[in-house]
Amino acid sequence: MKRFILDFFSQKKVPAVQGGAAILSKYQKSGLKLSEALEIKEKVRSAFENDKIHKNNDLGLNDLASHIAMDRYKVSQVINEHISVNFYALLNQYRVKDAKNLLINNPDISVKSVMYDVGFNSKTCFYGAFKKETGLSPNDFRTLARFAS
Repeated sequence: MKRFILDFFSQKKVPAVQGGAAILSKYQKSGLKLSEALEIKEKVRSAFENDKIHKNNDLGLNDLASHIAMDRYKVSQVINEHISVNFYALLNQYRVKDAKNLLINNPDISVKSVMYDVGFNSKTCFYGAFKKETGLSPNDFRTLARFAS
């Protein structure tokens, strides 16, 4: 049931078709090859999922690029074109994913502790990002998860 709650409140991001032409023209002269883009995409995924780089509360695009030893502009292009979000949206997705797991699996930890554990500095940013991803506040999510188990 916990798996259902996690999956149900994880909104799938659909790439925006409307801005596709603008992104295409923005990167038209970048020279990024598909093979290099796929390599960068995998390194970004690994940095977030394996290295948990998103838990760094002052992480920026430059830090991510340094961590994976790739050019900042190419990393930005790959995130925008191949993952279809901007850097901060991607960062918040990983942070909220971790927060949901902590809220469900560690009911005794305060929401504020969860917020800091996953890399947020601000309650407002945390609640906003959490609600954007799940449609619920962290407290409501935890309560619903308790009733579902």
